[in-house]
Amino acid sequence: MLHTQVQNISVSQAKTANKRYQLVYAEDDIVSSLELLKILYRCNSLHRWTLLIAPDNIPSKALLDNSSIDSSKLLVLRQRHLINLEYVINSALCKGNFAAVITWTDIVSEQQLSQFKLIDSDTEIFCFTRTSGHEVSVVAH
Repeated sequence: MLHTQVQNISVSQAKTANKRYQLVYAEDDIVSSLELLKILYRCNSLHRWTLLIAPDNIPSKALLDNSSIDSSKLLVLRQRHLINLEYVINSALCKGNFAAVITWTDIVSEQQLSQFKLIDSDTEIFCFTRTSGHEVSVVAH
């Protein structure tokens, strides 16, 4: 059975009140893809952009279409095409046009995540990370 866990890093757990993000723990690429589709679907209903800073294994346009996700509101940047990752993420957080920024811990470290500017931003940050099968539990969405 596939299991995932979304861990909310609350304001009180972060070092300062302007730093919050969500880690999405997944055992493998299949679980990551399923959770990614759930997050994209939820963000799609907000009628704003979603920024996906991704490795090469992202869902295809056909899969997005079959999942009722409007790919025209999804901005995909490949890790290998980014020069200044921090600038891109901070710009997305400050502009107010994005529902979410989604990335992976092999692209952005947890330390980097805690440094992004989330003051007055209603943009969510989701960061996928791998975990062993024994450390996760199912989270209802």
